[in-house]
Amino acid sequence: MNKLGSWAAGLAQKWLDRFQMRHRLGSTRGPHPVTEQTGLGAVELARVLLHVGCGPVTIDRIPLVGFQQSVWREIRLDADPRVFPDIVGTMTNMSAVPDGYADAIYSSHNIEHLFPHEVPLALAEFSRTLKDEGFAVITCPDLLAVCRLVVEDKLDVPVYISDAGPIAPIDILYGHRPQIAAGNLFMAHRTGFTLTTLMAALRDAGFAVVQGLRREGEFALWALASKSPRTRDEMAAMVKEYLLTT
Repeated sequence: MNKLGSWAAGLAQKWLDRFQMRHRLGSTRGPHPVTEQTGLGAVELARVLLHVGCGPVTIDRIPLVGFQQSVWREIRLDADPRVFPDIVGTMTNMSAVPDGYADAIYSSHNIEHLFPHEVPLALAEFSRTLKDEGFAVITCPDLLAVCRLVVEDKLDVPVYISDAGPIAPIDILYGHRPQIAAGNLFMAHRTGFTLTTLMAALRDAGFAVVQGLRREGEFALWALASKSPRTRDEMAAMVKEYLLTT
């Protein structure tokens, strides 16, 4: 096959792959949500959770009460095809996902892998792919807690044991060293946040209401960002479901 034929074949395959992905996404969305009639009226049975940067994790391992409810249908997105996501894509380019597709986004320890200038691009993609009443839950390393250990000269002292092995402050700051050494460059960290800067980034991205908390024992930040305005009571109820671990 000549170069022109190879190029045309490759282009056709990319078009077919994209068509099939959009068809699969469209079939999960449907023109109307699935509902049932109860004493309280119509209740939606399926809501879409877009699990961004999922890695090998599936919804059953998300440690949040709200996402363990049966109403959620998970769509997994990751840049690494080896984890078998539903969509292969990056946080800064989720073009395979239609506008207003997801009811919620869950992103665990992804945003720190971006360069600082890419963070607004990713958060804009989060907002674009959420429904108007949708929300995002984001967790990432807590640099304030980590830097306290660095000041105590404990940069390379393990502070907890993860599934991947011992984790020291240097791993939280720059990425898990053994995995990076093994060639998994997806694990490198390129930016970081305190709770103040994470919540500010979400507000700058246009999210109407943002709540956050620090879990110092886990060296982690957690933020809940609503695309539309919500009352204080509504946000308090959502925090109980989507920021408190199971």
